[in-house]
Amino acid sequence: MKLAEQLELDEKYDEAYAEYRKELPHRANDVELLTKLAHIALILNKRDEAKAYYGKILEIDPSNVLAHEQLIDIYVTEDKFRYYLMRGNLHALQQQFSYAKSDYKKAIDHAKDNNEALPARYLYASICESQEKYQEAIDQYLRIADDDPKNSFSFIKLAELYEKTEGIVASIEILKRGLNDSGFKEFEEILAGYYIRNSQPEKALELTKNDLTKARALMDLDKNDDAFEILSRIKDQYNEQPLMHSLLAQYYFQKNMKEEAFKEIDEYEKLSPNSPLIYQMKALIYEKEGDNYNEHVNWGKFYTLKGDKDVALNEYMTAYQFDDKNAELIETIAVQLEGLKDMTKACEFYEKLIEIEPKNANALQKLAIFRDSIGDYTGAMDYMEQLKQVDPRNKFIEDNYEKFKDRAENGGGLAQFFKSIFGRRM
Repeated sequence: MKLAEQLELDEKYDEAYAEYRKELPHRANDVELLTKLAHIALILNKRDEAKAYYGKILEIDPSNVLAHEQLIDIYVTEDKFRYYLMRGNLHALQQQFSYAKSDYKKAIDHAKDNNEALPARYLYASICESQEKYQEAIDQYLRIADDDPKNSFSFIKLAELYEKTEGIVASIEILKRGLNDSGFKEFEEILAGYYIRNSQPEKALELTKNDLTKARALMDLDKNDDAFEILSRIKDQYNEQPLMHSLLAQYYFQKNMKEEAFKEIDEYEKLSPNSPLIYQMKALIYEKEGDNYNEHVNWGKFYTLKGDKDVALNEYMTAYQFDDKNAELIETIAVQLEGLKDMTKACEFYEKLIEIEPKNANALQKLAIFRDSIGDYTGAMDYMEQLKQVDPRNKFIEDNYEKFKDRAENGGGLAQFFKSIFGRRM
């Protein structure tokens, strides 16, 4: 390697190139070596070899800017399709997506045939999808499905996008087209899942060979014992599948076997800890039991995980009507209100929390900050004193105690200003 580098420095490029190539069998994935070879290949006008080396670099390091730039320079005069494709890739890498889309469009226009245009169409569709411009993405995937009917990927993407736009029936139709016209047998199981979500369990049963899907369809058809027979037979095989435990929980729920249902929910939670379904299942059980408090608490958790904060807060507030002394619930409500930027209402609940848990450091700190923000410096200092008693090494106390004390004693900056003015006159 040192000899090759010295030869390169001496501008003996033919010899340097030969020496670097000797290293290649031993360092086939070395980006530094490939970069040197590509660079000298360009100097020696070995453009095809340079393209191969830069292409290999991008296989190893897809975000390599230099390789993109060099390939763009190579292709600009000899291959407009690849020139615009590489330029689009570089712009996408730099997150300049509007430029990337423009380049991919130009690449499609310069492709010699529909088959060559496919990579640019895929990349264009991918950017549209990431920008939630679903109709643009759909248009591209439809064209891909026409031009490359033996590739199942475009049909799957269309099904996903149709579910977001036109609805699940459109998803089913495009998957049926892939199954019937292009012979994608793997679509049978995918279609079965769509049929279940579209409340067509009988059609799912016609297609699926998967026992879990069969059990799920049978439950939707109220054939619970038939479903349970399947689940009992395959439980060991699918014990690590969350769906197994959710189906068992559903079965036990329908059979009024509360303890067994909760055990299955616990198993489900171990495998899928952040799923809203955990709390939906619990809420339904508590609702059936007439436990209003726990029903609404779990609906609150469900909607929190779904990202619907207003509905979640409404559920927590309903639960509060059934138990207004539960510290965990009160703190949850306060946090929800804080997240919704209603600090005044949040602090009402932090005050309620302090009544139940006088040593709750978080609540004391929140209240001190809020009282200070509205100019109630004496009230803020009262909470600071309580917090200091509860948690004297609290970092917030260390950083802010003296400032809060000064404002409480002097009435804040504006009051201190007037005090200094009038004090001079006296």
